Amino acid sequence: MKIRTRYAPSPTGRMHVGNLRTALYAYLIAKHEGGDFLLRIEDTDQVREVEGAVDIINRTLEGTGLIPDESPDKDGGVGPYVQSERVKAGIYDRYAKELIDKGEAYYCFCTPERLASLKQVVGGKEINVYDKHCLHLSPEEVAEKLAAGVPHVVRQNTPQTGTTSFHDELYGDITVDNSELDDMILIKSDGFPTYNFANVVDDHLMGITHVVRGNEYISSTPKYNRLYEAFGWEIPAYIHCPLITDEDHKKLSKRSGHSSYEDLIEQGFLSEAVVNFIALLGWSPEGNEEFFDLEGLVRAFDYHRIGTSPAVFDYQKLRWMNGEYLKRMDPAVFYGQALPYLKQAIHKDLDLAHIAELVRTRIEVYPDIPDMVAFFEELPDYDIALYTHKKSKCNPEVALGLLKEELALLEAMEDFSNDALFTALKAYASEKGIKIGTAMWPLRTAVSGRPVTPAGATEIMEILGREESLARIRDGIDRLTGAQA
Repeated sequence: MKIRTRYAPSPTGRMHVGNLRTALYAYLIAKHEGGDFLLRIEDTDQVREVEGAVDIINRTLEGTGLIPDESPDKDGGVGPYVQSERVKAGIYDRYAKELIDKGEAYYCFCTPERLASLKQVVGGKEINVYDKHCLHLSPEEVAEKLAAGVPHVVRQNTPQTGTTSFHDELYGDITVDNSELDDMILIKSDGFPTYNFANVVDDHLMGITHVVRGNEYISSTPKYNRLYEAFGWEIPAYIHCPLITDEDHKKLSKRSGHSSYEDLIEQGFLSEAVVNFIALLGWSPEGNEEFFDLEGLVRAFDYHRIGTSPAVFDYQKLRWMNGEYLKRMDPAVFYGQALPYLKQAIHKDLDLAHIAELVRTRIEVYPDIPDMVAFFEELPDYDIALYTHKKSKCNPEVALGLLKEELALLEAMEDFSNDALFTALKAYASEKGIKIGTAMWPLRTAVSGRPVTPAGATEIMEILGREESLARIRDGIDRLTGAQA
């Protein structure tokens, strides 16, 4: 049987990384076996719907390469693929009526006030357990209320005794007492189906074979299976994915600042790195390989290797992984994407392509660039303590002597290319009997004013040019002289 999976988001805003992982795993499960991946928009909760959210969903799937085989824009013969359109087609009403006729569902006319009176506190939590009051209405009473237009919902008729079992591909067999299952609402008073009911009907009608979702839905699965059994439909394979937490092992929330795909893209992360990282949030490939493009994930993905323990969203690891992607990027492509960030900090006529290549292997995300290269535009104010470097046996007093001698050497040079500068300074260090690192440390400090730079002294001077480099070295001498006065 051909595997068919679906991603069924609600259009309520940006795509949370947990939802993106669900979409990714559903895509990989289908494509690993040559199956189909569907997109269905679940917009039955009209109150929470956000304008433009469907566009965000489409942009995210396109940006990550998770292109659906069937969607609202690509009908595969089982549409519509938007639930509100399926409501208009009467699909859910038809199946709700079938359940009512079978005694597996019933009309409920209880008022909000009566329902509020049924609330109970269990384990310190307030829950609403329905008492099947309307199940006992006679057909005549039901017909009378419907004819009078009394507001109502349709509820599932769940048995109160016995147990219900189901199988999850990751968690194994799970059994619950039916006494724990409420008569959930199938059709709301506004005529729209609930998420739980529409999901089951649509998954069956669209031929979904594997349902991929977060493990917060495990507790609802017995109710779903009751519906499948009531209709006489085949139950799909369930794959409930583990929770994603932050570094403090709390549920990843919007307050983290990186909970959605668009948050991460705006923070300068590459889509390929985000997909690679999210794939590893709960799934372990065979071997030690960590880097996969989408095609590689399709080949390697075995959903049986998804774990059940919560997956920690390690932001620093994502930064590291993104940096590795930047290091492997084609220099010309990197330069094109880095240019706006370079121009934020540098307005002088400098060789930005050269600077881009210097930072490519040293940054983790694009927004790291402006701060890293700002010294090329203007020498920052800095503390002369930067001239101290124990390994190079350098301190402000030693640095002053070296800078004076090196300034005289550099003033006599016209060729300020990296090779020429390095050769001259290496010869100077050799004559003086010091290590090249000792000779370079005060120069790099003087021309950059930074403790860490993306290049050494001679490469920085090549980019700055002769006059600017000499001016900065003279400034360094003045700072050191003034401090010793």
